Amino acid sequence: MIRISDKLLALGREAEADLAAQFSRVDAIAMKNTQKVLSSFQKHRVAEGDFVGTTGYGYDDEGRDKLERIYTDIFGTKDALVRLQFVNGTHAITAALFGCLRPGDTLVSAVGAPYDTMLGVIGVTDKGPGSLREYGVNYCEVPLLDNAPDKRGIAEAVKRPGVKAVLLQRSRGYATRASLPVETIGELCAVIREANPKVHILVDNCYGEFVEELEPTQVGADLVVGSLIKNPGGGLAPTGGYLAGRHDLIEGAAARLTAPGIGKECGCTLGHDRSLYQGLFLAPHTTAQAVKTALFAARLMEKLGFAVDPKSTDIRHDIIQMIHLREPEAVKKFCRGIQSGSPVDSYVTPEPWDMPGYDSQVIMAAGAFIQGASIELSCDAPMREPYTVYLQGGLTYESGKLGILLAAQGLEEG
Repeated sequence: MIRISDKLLALGREAEADLAAQFSRVDAIAMKNTQKVLSSFQKHRVAEGDFVGTTGYGYDDEGRDKLERIYTDIFGTKDALVRLQFVNGTHAITAALFGCLRPGDTLVSAVGAPYDTMLGVIGVTDKGPGSLREYGVNYCEVPLLDNAPDKRGIAEAVKRPGVKAVLLQRSRGYATRASLPVETIGELCAVIREANPKVHILVDNCYGEFVEELEPTQVGADLVVGSLIKNPGGGLAPTGGYLAGRHDLIEGAAARLTAPGIGKECGCTLGHDRSLYQGLFLAPHTTAQAVKTALFAARLMEKLGFAVDPKSTDIRHDIIQMIHLREPEAVKKFCRGIQSGSPVDSYVTPEPWDMPGYDSQVIMAAGAFIQGASIELSCDAPMREPYTVYLQGGLTYESGKLGILLAAQGLEEG
């Protein structure tokens, strides 16, 4: 039986009362995004036969191709690539970058360093063979200015000879900067486009889909990329990634995922079409549940005296919540509390480990139905100063709330 102290239950009720206006705003966004998704399903006449799937080469998979047309609609683009063959978001972003960059080209990361796993892809750190740098692609990074995008610095960087692509990361990753609002991404796209009209603007959209009413491709980005085991998979997609954007960029990425001359034509779905469709249909609602969970975590931890970012009163632009716990033992206790509130592997004790692609040990609480699915309640942290945990997900607000209360109780009991 799950037991939570009367003190924490009372604090939880107070937190929920404080969040009434925020919850109402989240519900309104979910309603508009659900309408957008449902309208696209109806427009493209989704039918039972679209869920059959294919094997082998995957030729003539109408369900797969129709789903890509729906993604094209939702993200306001010309084309999309939605495939189970992407193993994670990093893989999808890698295909996008290798698809549009050639030896001698320069990639600009416009908002500081990208997510840890991308450093090996680019070649900033040596994580093995095959990086962009090894293939002759140059790299330039525009540092943040006062922890925010440096518009003047970005404009100067993209004017340099050879700059072919600009990468914007919507979410914060393991950085302390704020996540980028879609409005800000639109402003950055305008700055970049004025400085270099021919450059490709790519957005790492992980953790941000359906949190706002618009997506980056609707405000000037050429391509968005993300993971299906985050927001757009709705907690049901078993694996995969997506890209949505300009037709030529999708073609280039598809040729890297499969092979030149094959592109989007191959890629079987093995009967998982139903999960991808149903997950996308649920995604606006499921994302709203995750945002509410993050808001509850922020308010409860504020009441317990911890610094959080974003604050409980801040407008949300992704599903990630930072909680500054200040010391390594507190990080371990909090993550173990989250794990104890999971429906899967609740009896497991998370420990820091050398996770592939990261420069420091990482502790991760992830008692999920889908391994690594961060739309499900999960919490992770690099074991380094300032000892901050990154919380995300929650398939239902109710289960997310219980997980947060158990994590807080773990800290209190410690």
